[in-house]
Amino acid sequence: MANRPVFVPINSRPYYTTVGVDFSFNPGFSVTQKQKNIIALHEAYKKKQGGEVLEISSKSLQPEGVALSAYNLRTFIPSLNCRVPVECVYQGSKVFEQGGPYTDLYLKNPQEAKRDPRLQENGRIISFCYEGENKDAYPVNCFYDWLYISTLKDNPEVARRLNRYSAFTDIEFNPNKGINCQARAAAIYVALCNSDAITCIDGFESFRELFL
Repeated sequence: MANRPVFVPINSRPYYTTVGVDFSFNPGFSVTQKQKNIIALHEAYKKKQGGEVLEISSKSLQPEGVALSAYNLRTFIPSLNCRVPVECVYQGSKVFEQGGPYTDLYLKNPQEAKRDPRLQENGRIISFCYEGENKDAYPVNCFYDWLYISTLKDNPEVARRLNRYSAFTDIEFNPNKGINCQARAAAIYVALCNSDAITCIDGFESFRELFL
């Protein structure tokens, strides 16, 4: 058995709730095994809570879930005049005690960007630098969520598909090992839209204030 979180939008702070779900775990690293776990997690959640669930990851069996993965969802970078995967922007914007930002990662593929050794060699993250502007690193997941949600807002055709679902998962995310989660960010986006508070993401600080 394994336990993974399912993120559900709510119309008040912090704009999501987490439902821990136990399910029969299929060991292994293949896409097939991970997709078996997605199915098992969703079936267990539906028995517990009901509603439609969207897996947001490159392993999703749902096309919109693959499109909304931070590896595939792209944000426009004015200084580069091109669209870049959210994952690359997040990794390349990190500022460490002894280095960064490494904006060359913007133009790497997401897997390369995430595994770049510089991200592990320069101490703790002290801030983010995005398009020449420093962004606070606290709360720890705030910059990632803001970046992901801002990108959704700028991609309304893709983001509109989220409204079909009442809960979101990311099978790769383990809260005991990770901090950022695209499924949580998607749940926050839906909640902000439902509560007419989506304009708060127009500025990083106004978004950050929601979680202080």
